[in-house]
Amino acid sequence: MIKRSDKIGIIGLGLLGGSYAKGFYNAGYRVYGIDIDPEAIAFAKRMKWIVEGGDDPALLSDCDIVISALYPRLFVEWIKENQHVFKEGIILSDVTGIKRQVIEEVNAVLRKDIEFIACHPMAGREYKGIAYADCNQFETSNFIIVPTENNSERAKEAGYDIGRILRFKTISELSPEEHDDIIGFVSQLCHVIAISLMNLSENEKLVDYTGDSFRDLTRIANINENLWPELFICNKDNLLKHIDALEQQVHILRDYIEEENIEAMKALMVEATARRKKFDRK
Repeated sequence: MIKRSDKIGIIGLGLLGGSYAKGFYNAGYRVYGIDIDPEAIAFAKRMKWIVEGGDDPALLSDCDIVISALYPRLFVEWIKENQHVFKEGIILSDVTGIKRQVIEEVNAVLRKDIEFIACHPMAGREYKGIAYADCNQFETSNFIIVPTENNSERAKEAGYDIGRILRFKTISELSPEEHDDIIGFVSQLCHVIAISLMNLSENEKLVDYTGDSFRDLTRIANINENLWPELFICNKDNLLKHIDALEQQVHILRDYIEEENIEAMKALMVEATARRKKFDRK
C-alpha cells in the first residue's frame, strides 16, 4: 500500500508525467521528477508539483514508488542504464499504451529486488508537453492495471493505489494479452481511422464546410508522430486484425447502400446506437 510518507518518482514530465506529478502533489505526496528538458523541470518546480527535479537519475535514489512516463522502447533502455540508482524493494510502474512487449522486456532486465506493475491510464490529449498537464481529466477516465501471474499482491495493491490517489473514475484489471487486444480496438484502431480520414482528401477548404461529425471523428488525428508508430508496431498483430474486421464491416454497409437495403441499414444503426449509449458519461 502506498503511504503518505512514500516518495514518488516520475520519469518523463510530459503531458501524462506532468499530470501524474500534479495529481500526486494535490494529494499531498512528495514528488521527484526526471526529464532531459530543463524547461519541463522548471515548469514543474514553478507549479510546485515536484520538490526536486533534473536529468540526473540519482534524484530518484530515495523514492519508494517510481513511475515511467517514457515511450515504451525508451522506458526499457532507461531501466537498463539507470536502475542501479533505485533503492532496494521499490515498486516500478508505467503509463505505456502497450503491455506484452514492455512487461517482457522490462522484467528481463529488472533487478530481482524491484517489482514492476504495469498500468495504463486511459487519458491524454491531442497536445504534447507539461504545459497541457491536467490531473482533473483522470476523474472521467479509466485506469487499467495489467499484472502478470508473477506479480505480488503488494504490487497489485500499489497499482490500485495509484489509480485511487489520482482519482480515476474506473479502475480495472486485465491480463497483458487482453489489454493489448482491447487497446488495439478501442484506441489504436480509432487513431488509424482518424489519420486515414484526414489524409483521404486534399481539399484545403474542408475546414469551411465541415460540421461536428467530421471534427469529432478526426480530433485525435492531431497525433504524436514519434510515439504512435511505435505503439502500432508493438501491437501490430492485434491492430491488423481489427483493421481487417473494420474493412469487413465497412464493406457490409457499402453493399447495403449499393443495394438500397434500407431495413438492413436500419438494423445496423439500431444496434450501433444501443451499443453507443453504454458509453455516455453520467
